[in-house]
Amino acid sequence: MFKILEFVSICRQIWRDEMSTHCVTATNTPGPRLSTVNCPNDKGRIIEHYDLVSPYYRVLWGEHLHHGYWIRGDETKEQAQLQLIEHLAELAEIQHGSEILDIGCGFGGGSRYLARKYSAAVTGINISPVQIQMALKEAADEELRTEFLLMDAEAMDFRKQFDLLWSMESISHYEQHTTFFASAAKLLKRGGRFALTDWFKRENLTPAKTRKFIDPIEKGMMVKLQTMDDYEHFLTSNGLQIRHRQVLSKNCAKTWDVCLDIIRDKAFWGLAAKHGSEFISYLHSFRAMRAGFASDNFVYGLFVASAIPPV
Repeated sequence: MFKILEFVSICRQIWRDEMSTHCVTATNTPGPRLSTVNCPNDKGRIIEHYDLVSPYYRVLWGEHLHHGYWIRGDETKEQAQLQLIEHLAELAEIQHGSEILDIGCGFGGGSRYLARKYSAAVTGINISPVQIQMALKEAADEELRTEFLLMDAEAMDFRKQFDLLWSMESISHYEQHTTFFASAAKLLKRGGRFALTDWFKRENLTPAKTRKFIDPIEKGMMVKLQTMDDYEHFLTSNGLQIRHRQVLSKNCAKTWDVCLDIIRDKAFWGLAAKHGSEFISYLHSFRAMRAGFASDNFVYGLFVASAIPPV
């Protein structure tokens, strides 16, 4: 294993190299060309990342791949993660026997929880083949009404509608938010709900604060952050009515203290040394996340919206 100082030195160099790279885009001429626009949420990069690290995540982080929600402050990370699910589910007013679409389902932990607690039929979709295989394997041990499909959330293909669309910390990875929300709204039954949590940037940030607090998060975490006002517009412009809009940053910030403790595990050191710049970029952004929370320039938010029944 690398000595810590040697490893940190290498991390810094790889990080500088990573920040100087650009997305490769197709052109009218043969061969790839470097774009002048960075693409932190490139779909191929996201798939490759989650396929690589998911087995490590599952061992070190648990069955739920999202923030925790601390109420008292002394909960374990597992309790806090479950409290976040319960908080969103309560606001969504989930009915027993509902048909639910879990968009960006991770390992399927949330899908199984919803199926178990609400006797729901839950379909989980994900673009990571590794995560889908993990979800299928874990679901096989329980007699639940769950199914897991390898499907791009920006190209959803269903011939039915759902009582609830559920998405936890997934949408900020998407490249075309406008198209996604328009497609998602069509999948809701009359009176159905869209319940989501996601990562946001604060409204009206200066260019300097964006460079300092938001850019490192986007580049390391492979996201493109919108504001909560942006999401409200996406929802309402597609005929949905906002029922709840909440900022949960204070209750969720402790997640990154926990994360920084977790990556001290030897497994992450070995993985970083083996896989280089992509993973180093990701680890570097853990501190950027904590700084974003502390400065209030990063926002953790929640929405519940409903499809308005026709008059």
